[in-house]
Amino acid sequence: MAIIIDREKRVLVQGITGREGRARTKLMREFGTNVVAGCTPGKGGQEVEGVPVFNAVREAIETVGDVDISVVFVPARLVKGAAIEAIEAGIRLLVLVPDRVPLWDAMIIAAAAKQHGARFVGPNTLGVISPGRGVLGMIGGRAASAREWFNEPLAGHTAGVISRSGGMTSSCGYYLSRRGIGLSTLVHVGGDSVIGLPIPDVAELFQADDGTDAIVIFGEIGGSQEERLADLIQAGRVTKPVIAYIGGKAAKEGTRFSHAGAIIEGNRGTHAGKVKALRDAGATVVDGFGDLPEATLQVLARLQPAT
Repeated sequence: MAIIIDREKRVLVQGITGREGRARTKLMREFGTNVVAGCTPGKGGQEVEGVPVFNAVREAIETVGDVDISVVFVPARLVKGAAIEAIEAGIRLLVLVPDRVPLWDAMIIAAAAKQHGARFVGPNTLGVISPGRGVLGMIGGRAASAREWFNEPLAGHTAGVISRSGGMTSSCGYYLSRRGIGLSTLVHVGGDSVIGLPIPDVAELFQADDGTDAIVIFGEIGGSQEERLADLIQAGRVTKPVIAYIGGKAAKEGTRFSHAGAIIEGNRGTHAGKVKALRDAGATVVDGFGDLPEATLQVLARLQPAT
């Protein structure tokens, strides 16, 4: 199985006629994603990579039928309008790729999503990929490289990946795959301070997924996502093994660790605090990123039935 994206999910691309929209629609379709429509105001009637383009999300849905997911490739200032349009049209999962989305806009999107029972990944996300099934956004760069880099699920050796860094999402998947570990889904939650599906929420999705045996985390300083995951483990809501690396060990108070959401404020969001919380909850936390694949392999090996 997989979380968020599989071969059956019907996907719409907002901003499909732009440079990024066109390029990433090509990637998604070549990887097997079921892209059924695109939307750009004023560009209705065109086609991109064989996908029909409509002027509005409701028009697309009325023509092609229900849509499960919208992937948004529009300028940051237009993300709020595009996201709310999709949510109000009945789409219940969005992937907001652009960075530099205003904080207040992200908060308004979050409120609209909550009101309508919708969810979103991002903003500032490279997206989600389920090897062999589908991709949302731009993880992998090209379909050929994504197939080469990321192992499809393997019986008894399958991990899900959650990362706060786009580049490290791919790196985690690549190095886990090189050690023979299968991957169910890789999720870049986004680097902003307000995001739709943070680490704890994605971990609960993996917990419910029969195709995920362990959860691999690339965390960072700042915020409380990792501590909240530790709380879920302590409460018994996440029982699958968690293997984590936390970046930013050398950062001091007030330091921003590459992402808007990765900044230490007082005693909040420190490297030491995150590591302690996860270890106290029973997670495996490695000291170096290069140790993550071996630690994951060892954890998965202990899960295998005796032969």
